[in-house]
Amino acid sequence: MEEMAAMGGWAGIGEMLVAMMPEAVPPLKAVLKDTGVDANDDMMMIGAVKPPKEHAFVAAHQFRWLLSQVNYPKLGDLCWLVIPCALTALDHWSPDVKEQGMISFMHIAKNVKATELSLYEDAILDACCHNIPADDELWYRVVEVSVLLLTCTQRSNPRSPWYDRVLSEMLGHLERQPLNKERRVAWLTLIGPVFDSMGLFLLAHFRLLFSLFFQWIHADDDRTVLLVLERVHTVIKLTWIRKSPYTSRLVDELVLLYKESATRKSREMMRNHIMEILMLLQKCKGQQFEEAWKKHEADLDLTLLLSRFKELCTEDGSLDI
Repeated sequence: MEEMAAMGGWAGIGEMLVAMMPEAVPPLKAVLKDTGVDANDDMMMIGAVKPPKEHAFVAAHQFRWLLSQVNYPKLGDLCWLVIPCALTALDHWSPDVKEQGMISFMHIAKNVKATELSLYEDAILDACCHNIPADDELWYRVVEVSVLLLTCTQRSNPRSPWYDRVLSEMLGHLERQPLNKERRVAWLTLIGPVFDSMGLFLLAHFRLLFSLFFQWIHADDDRTVLLVLERVHTVIKLTWIRKSPYTSRLVDELVLLYKESATRKSREMMRNHIMEILMLLQKCKGQQFEEAWKKHEADLDLTLLLSRFKELCTEDGSLDI
């Protein structure tokens, strides 16, 4: 490749590929478009030739590789060329092709300016929303690329309707499959930047958020529980759960988890998280927290928790939360 670049008078492989892109990308996009109808789709015309899915697979990989060789700032000048092709891959019926489209968009988001994406952001985020109900094998990628593109294009505008739409789509999908461990772990792992960007606007999603949190906080796997505790802490810090009916229920669930954690491998980590959340609730909810907490003060199974909590409270805010 280096010899080819030198022979052609280019300074390097990247420069050569940038020059080749206008000729190389359109044929790849055409293959993806021509194979974009599922051969198993009942809407296909009778007698239609089965799309050569392997051609689409090869084209998607070739496009993704070409794209990966071009970085900032040169990639920004090629948005008009590469984004339509990546969208075609993202809209393809084949999970393998979709995945290459998602990987391509992640590279694009990391190597172009947000302003260079502005002309395409609605089409890109709409495609992300349509892919949220994807198969299990793609779910991690879907959440990953959706979070990256959403925060990249809408970061300075927490009022953007795209935050509401993307998060609503994700929560609605998770609500239908709350017991799917892989999906909930992937979502809990990746969703943090969206929470940080939305801030107080998370309040509009409390009903579904806390419904899922209260289910997952008692999951069998420690990974889910720890992630839920981290996300709950984040949500409280960002919103102080204002005008929320969930304070009392949250205290009850945390106390119950504290008891359940006695048999967990990650017992100490869970209990540290629980203590941090309780301290934060005590600071931001005041009287409402005290009323919820009083119900548990006589519980003999909570001697250590009550003692530690009282000790931290007497430190007069010295705990770093």
